[in-house]
Amino acid sequence: MSADRPTLPPVRLHSDAELARDALSAPLLARAAKLARWAEPGVPVGVGGEILQEQLAAAVAHLGLQDDEDGAGYAAEAWQLAVDTGLVEIEETAEEDDDRPGDAAVGTATPGEELSLLTSGSPQDILDIWLGGMETVLADAVAPDLSDIADQIAEGGELDLDAIDWNPEEEAELLDGILGNLYLLTALNEDPEQAVPLPALAASMIVPDDMDEPTDDILEEVSEAMMRLDDQFRVLEPIGLVDFRPVDEALIEELDEDGVTTRSAEPLEDEDVSRYGMVRLTPLGVYAVRARMLDAGIEAPAVGDLTDKGADVLLDALPGYPETLAQAESEQWLAARAPADAARDLLAAARGDDENAPLRRLACQQTLSLAGPEAEPALREVLDDRQLGGLARVWLAERGAADIPEPSQDMIFWLTVDTIAAQLDAAEAGEESAAELRGLVEGLVGQHNGFFDAAWRVDHPATADVLEAMGRLHPDKKAAKEARKAAFKARSRRSG
Repeated sequence: MSADRPTLPPVRLHSDAELARDALSAPLLARAAKLARWAEPGVPVGVGGEILQEQLAAAVAHLGLQDDEDGAGYAAEAWQLAVDTGLVEIEETAEEDDDRPGDAAVGTATPGEELSLLTSGSPQDILDIWLGGMETVLADAVAPDLSDIADQIAEGGELDLDAIDWNPEEEAELLDGILGNLYLLTALNEDPEQAVPLPALAASMIVPDDMDEPTDDILEEVSEAMMRLDDQFRVLEPIGLVDFRPVDEALIEELDEDGVTTRSAEPLEDEDVSRYGMVRLTPLGVYAVRARMLDAGIEAPAVGDLTDKGADVLLDALPGYPETLAQAESEQWLAARAPADAARDLLAAARGDDENAPLRRLACQQTLSLAGPEAEPALREVLDDRQLGGLARVWLAERGAADIPEPSQDMIFWLTVDTIAAQLDAAEAGEESAAELRGLVEGLVGQHNGFFDAAWRVDHPATADVLEAMGRLHPDKKAAKEARKAAFKARSRRSG
């Protein structure tokens, strides 16, 4: 596998227009926009644009949240988002005064320039505003418990972050890691809408990879991390970053200030792990996490990135893609070109004797399988090519084409070695791929008498490696021994 292949698999992004619609319908941004329009006559505000109690009550009513016990909190959060994203602008009307009451107005808020972009701007304008708001919400999600800070201030002491068990860098790093793991799971999952259990997500950041059985201390850390994530995802869901099912509160033990249990946790009798919380990135969340990765200099490909790239770049990248995304990338690449021209470019890029050439040819064959009949002339042009003639015949035969010349034995065996060489990386990567390759090896040896006697003579750079692999994979001891002897002959022939 190429050393410069992306370590992250590609993701399939929704269109900017779809993402912009999702952003506008996210509850927090929708409320912020509604309050920004409500501010048209001018709204008195406190320091930093904070909405005052009298105006907060009006904002709650304007949002229709007066019957919601959390309505004031939702309205305050939406107003703060409007301030942070520029949906409202603050004009200070009074100078700072230490003697002024805390709820006194020091300025006036009116709709900001950004507000008009939500209705008349481009999808990217809307997404830029949403991304700015998302960053604000992420910062809120890793903030400490305000009640702990309030207690310290009320006691007249200095703010001690250690005392409230809060490390801003650690909290931000944990959340970034969790979002990164969710992003990776989304990219690898054939069903991107499948949610992840919160305990598994927390464990992915806490449990060491080489630990077979977590210790009690590690399990305690996982439990604590899970509860922090429960709080954080509750904050992140209203901006549209995640779809979240919180932990069932009946499963949480409640303690008083002295550590005495006031409510016991309900036992999980039905083993329904979803009651411990489920989370997934929304399409908007995938877009946002990828944008943050790109800003951090991380290579995070998306399907369609290779559409304007050459065939060589496409074939180098596709072997590292999950099958469904490789097909989607190939379809977009082919759609941007005339079929015959695309086929010629792919075939030219597939040539070579380097160690990655078999993978390129396999990717070429898989991509060409998606091409239409207009590509046939390009395939016929390489029928006599030692490296490409075999895959060209396969393509033509699969389409029922006439006048396909019979391949020579040399070409058949060369194509066989090339195909197995291309699949060796996949076989080493997973048990399922290894089983498929093992079946292929058994079938080839069983169909051809004297297979190994002919195979070691194949003039292919990977012949010896392929025969050694066949010796490891074949379950029959006699056949495995023949494969190893043939590999020795092939290596001696090539070195001599």
